[in-house]
Amino acid sequence: MAKRVAVLLAGCGVFDGSEIHEASAVLVHLSREGAQAEVYAPNIPQMHVVDHVKGQPTAEQRNVLVESARIARGNIKDLATLDVKGLDALIIPGGFGVAKNLSTWATQGKNCSVSKEVEAVLRAFHAAHKPIGLCCISPVLAAKIFPGCEVTVGHDTECEQWPYAKTAEAMKELGCRHINSQVTEAHVDARNRLVSTSAFMCNAPIHQVHDGIGSMVREVLRLA
Repeated sequence: MAKRVAVLLAGCGVFDGSEIHEASAVLVHLSREGAQAEVYAPNIPQMHVVDHVKGQPTAEQRNVLVESARIARGNIKDLATLDVKGLDALIIPGGFGVAKNLSTWATQGKNCSVSKEVEAVLRAFHAAHKPIGLCCISPVLAAKIFPGCEVTVGHDTECEQWPYAKTAEAMKELGCRHINSQVTEAHVDARNRLVSTSAFMCNAPIHQVHDGIGSMVREVLRLA
């Protein structure tokens, strides 16, 4: 039987939704490994809409489910309908939508709250001992919800290659253990069944980001 994996999206576009290359890489690697992806997103308004040419917010209003459907080619379900019993694993790609639409990390950092619906899904998979894959900024969700967990967002020392390394320090303040890793690697927290990889937290060539996500997907399926 093919493993059934829920993929949770947060919109469409790096600055206000899910990072499209990361979401696509997750879907490609799941397909390559013979797993069945089921894509979900919350039916909520986006925090805001960003013009990806100018890098500036606009006055537009968009819906997270509707925008996520662009990546899923229309084959998507409302997160409210997710039933953990019929699924083997959960994967959450990154993108600022995780920090803006699934949580308030973008504005509040370690003092953020996670969407009740998203938190309930994460806790359900965790309670069922089913693996959760996280990439880029999405490990902050686990850091907030599961104190003491182990995750990676790459490195904890800021430099040209790791421009978002301060995220690791904020996660440590939440009581989680941050594991430094390379962009092509995934870290496995066996106790919590969490698998994380840095993806675009690293200023790396896109094929290396793709390879790291592949490592994460394979580890998730190994645990499923």
